[in-house]
Amino acid sequence: MGCSVSTSSRSTCSSGSRGDAVSPLCFEIGFCGAKRTKRTFSDHVITLQNLPSVPNRIFTNGKSRTSCTFTQQGRKGINQDAMIVWEDFMSEDVTFCGVFDGHGPQGHLVARKVRDALPLKLLSSMHSYQSRQNGSGGACLKGNLKKSDGSPEDRLNCLWKETFLKSYKAMDKELRSHPNLDCFCSGSTAVTIVKQGPNLFMGYIGDSRAIMGSKDSNGSMVAIQLTVDLKPDLPREAERIKKCKGRVFALQDEPEVPRVWLPFDDAPGLAMARAFGDFCLKEYGVISIPEFSHRLLTERDQFIVLASDGVWDVLSNEEVVEIVSLAPTRSSAARILVDSAAREWKLKYPTSKMDDCAVVCLFLDGKMDTESDYEEQGLSSATVQSNHSGNAIETDDGQKTELYLPRNFTVRSSEESDSYGRVAAEFEGNVDAVSTEDQNWSGLEGVTRVNSLVQLPRFSEERPNP
Repeated sequence: MGCSVSTSSRSTCSSGSRGDAVSPLCFEIGFCGAKRTKRTFSDHVITLQNLPSVPNRIFTNGKSRTSCTFTQQGRKGINQDAMIVWEDFMSEDVTFCGVFDGHGPQGHLVARKVRDALPLKLLSSMHSYQSRQNGSGGACLKGNLKKSDGSPEDRLNCLWKETFLKSYKAMDKELRSHPNLDCFCSGSTAVTIVKQGPNLFMGYIGDSRAIMGSKDSNGSMVAIQLTVDLKPDLPREAERIKKCKGRVFALQDEPEVPRVWLPFDDAPGLAMARAFGDFCLKEYGVISIPEFSHRLLTERDQFIVLASDGVWDVLSNEEVVEIVSLAPTRSSAARILVDSAAREWKLKYPTSKMDDCAVVCLFLDGKMDTESDYEEQGLSSATVQSNHSGNAIETDDGQKTELYLPRNFTVRSSEESDSYGRVAAEFEGNVDAVSTEDQNWSGLEGVTRVNSLVQLPRFSEERPNP
C-alpha cells in the first residue's frame, strides 16, 4: 500500500512523551521487542461488557494521568456525543483518544458503539500484523533509522495508516450488519489519535476536529489545526459525491451549510461528507474511509484538543487554545472549554438550539495538576479521578451519569426510529493525501444549522431511476 503521509527527517525519538533522544527501540509497535512492556495484547482481549472496568480507560467527565474530558448535552435532545481516552493503550507509552458525534434517530447509540469498538479493532489489526511478523520470522519495527532501505519511521507510518484504514472499514461493516442498531439514517463522526512516544497518528471522518496548542519561537501560544473538517462542499469531497450521483446543496434558510442529498429525494440532508453509518447515502458518495496523517511532536507542542462541532461552531482554534492554556487547573480545562462554548452559543445564535459538546484535552508533557490545585478548585483528587474505577453509568438511552461533575440540562427522550429498507453497498475508493487546498478549509463560518440531518427518507419498494 502506498504511503503518502508527512514524516520528519529527525532520527531520534523519546521514550516518554518527548525529550531526550533514545535508541530506535521506541519505534516498536508495542507488542514485541527486546524489552517487552508490561501489557500485552492478551491483556486487551476484552469483551465490550468488560470495557468500563479496563484500567486507564475513561469515557465520562473526569481526568486521567495526562488528560481531562468533558461532555455536555445541548438543547436538541439526548446527548449524541461520545469521547474516550485510553492510556497504556498497547504499551505504556501509547495513548488513544477519540471524540465521536452521532446524528440521526440512533446517533447516540452509534457514537457509543464506535467509541467502544473502534479502539479494539485498532488493537486487533496491530495484533494481526504482529502475528504475521512472527509467522514469517520477521522482526519488529526497530533497527537503525537510515532512509536507504525503508526506515522504521516510514514503515511505522505505513503500518498505522493501514491499521486505521482497516479498522474504520471493519467498524462500518459491523454497523451495517448490526442486528439491533439501525444505521440506515443514523451515523457518527470520528476524530481519533494515537500518541506513540513523540509520534502522533491521526485518523478522522466527519466534522469533529483536532487542534494542537504549541509555542512559537517567541514563546507565545499558537493554534495548529491537525485535521480537516470533511464538509460536503470541500472540492474533492463534492466531486466524489457528485460522481456517485449524490447531490450537494444548501437550503435557502441556511445558505452556508452544504448538505448531501439523495439523487431522487430531498433527504436526508447530511451536513458532512464522511461518516460511520448513514447507509442510505453510502452508494451516493458518503464514505467511512478516514483521512490519515502523521506528525512528529516537538518540545514546543503543549497539548492537543479533540472536540465535536458543537465547540468549533462557535469558537475558533485560537480561542480554544487560549481557553485551555489559561485554565486554572489542567483537570478543569475541558469543562471550562465546554462552558465557554455554551456561552458563545447564547451570544452568537440566541435563536438556535445549542449543539452537544464533547472535549478531550491531552497534555503532551505527561503531567497534570498537583493536590493543591484541586484544593483551590474545591475538588479532591479522588473526586476528579473517580471514573478510573469504572463507576460511571450509561443508561440504555445512551446518557451517561456522572456522580462528580453535574450537567446543566435535563435529559429529554428521543423518538425511536422507524424500520427502513436494506442498506446500500458501501462506496469503495482510494484515499488521497490531504491537499493544500483542503488543509486551508476552516469550515467555521455561517453555522446556523438545526441538526446534522434535515429529514429522513421514506423509500417505496421500487426506487425511481436517478
